[in-house]
Amino acid sequence: MKYNRTELAGNIGYSSVIDEKFKTSFLTVRFITVLGKETAAANALGISALSSSSRNYNSIAKLNEKLSALYGASLVSFTRKRGDIQILGLSSSWINSRFAIDGEDLDGEMLELLRGCIFEPNAEGGEFEADNFRITKKDLLDRIDAELNNKRGYAISRASEVAFKGEPAENSCYGTKETAEAVSAKDAFEAYSRLLETAQIEIYYISSEENERIPEMFRKAFADVKRAPVKIEFEAKSPVKAETAEVSDEFDVNQCKMVINFKSDCTDKYALKYVSTIFGETPVSKLFVNVREKLSLCYYCACRPITSKGTLMVDSGVEKDNIEKAKTEILAQLDEICNGNITDDEIQSAVLSFENALSQIGDTPSSYEAYYFDRFCYGEIMSPAEQLAEYKAVTKERIIEAAKTLKLDSVYLMLNKEAE
Repeated sequence: MKYNRTELAGNIGYSSVIDEKFKTSFLTVRFITVLGKETAAANALGISALSSSSRNYNSIAKLNEKLSALYGASLVSFTRKRGDIQILGLSSSWINSRFAIDGEDLDGEMLELLRGCIFEPNAEGGEFEADNFRITKKDLLDRIDAELNNKRGYAISRASEVAFKGEPAENSCYGTKETAEAVSAKDAFEAYSRLLETAQIEIYYISSEENERIPEMFRKAFADVKRAPVKIEFEAKSPVKAETAEVSDEFDVNQCKMVINFKSDCTDKYALKYVSTIFGETPVSKLFVNVREKLSLCYYCACRPITSKGTLMVDSGVEKDNIEKAKTEILAQLDEICNGNITDDEIQSAVLSFENALSQIGDTPSSYEAYYFDRFCYGEIMSPAEQLAEYKAVTKERIIEAAKTLKLDSVYLMLNKEAE
């Protein structure tokens, strides 16, 4: 495997990951910008519209017909959140040209199709074509509704609003239903145009061999764009609140949800990952073994790190009568780590968890893309093997010191109306 990143222009990076085992090519273009309440929905719609049609393929049906003709190639859009930033983009995948039955230049055709979607969208007069945009907008609204109906996910979203109040990270990457409904085809086109000009752009190509046509195409295409990129801060630790915030909502749910946020100013991210893993990321973690299994205080109890914000989030499904008991025990299990009550087996289990996750990097092209983009965000490019070595170098003392920096910041509760 060979990884390489070059700058095509200011704040436009091109990375290639070459691995001979792949029989397909995978190309992703990421637009990275600050996450904002008023801009999130328009940005999401502006980029989503690019994956449904273009000037040459001016309907969803025509674009899909072309992709099918290219041996079932794919083109999808995505919108994600990473701390204070919104990440939007397009991902495409197709079989390598050498496998084409009639010797078609699949690389060239897919590259031209993607270029058209990004730089020659299905738009006229400064707005996206109405019928296609209407479908794109409905898809986004359906996605927002689906998140509202996923009560565990919604509780986590609300907990983020509480923990990061006043910071970009409090917002959803899709915006709210109200802001999304208000976006017009003109608004979305303006947002797309603004992203072309101001976003940090990272392009990833994963295949069995280099293709110099790809960076050259993007270099030429962006030469016609008046770029004025905005500086992106990939890490912005959130300050812990002077007093713990406690917020609750009532819903028609059978199972209450509790999300507890801890914050840290620790810079030892490898040690903090150990804390998170030993605390509540695996079936042998302290939260799973003690809070869920031994004491039966919750239906699930797990933690996830939000590294870019210096935050550890613990979410659980509980009965209303067990909320305070579960909260007390969750805090007690963190104290156990702070007090050094960590067994060698727990540390070894964490190492095995890291080994398992990192060993899967490279199984698929998308896993390479996600891994190296994550490394780019950290400003620390290394191979999975090198990262594993960093984990194995972490001592028990470093884990304890990292745990001691975690402070209780906020608690969000989703309560059952009927329980009142």
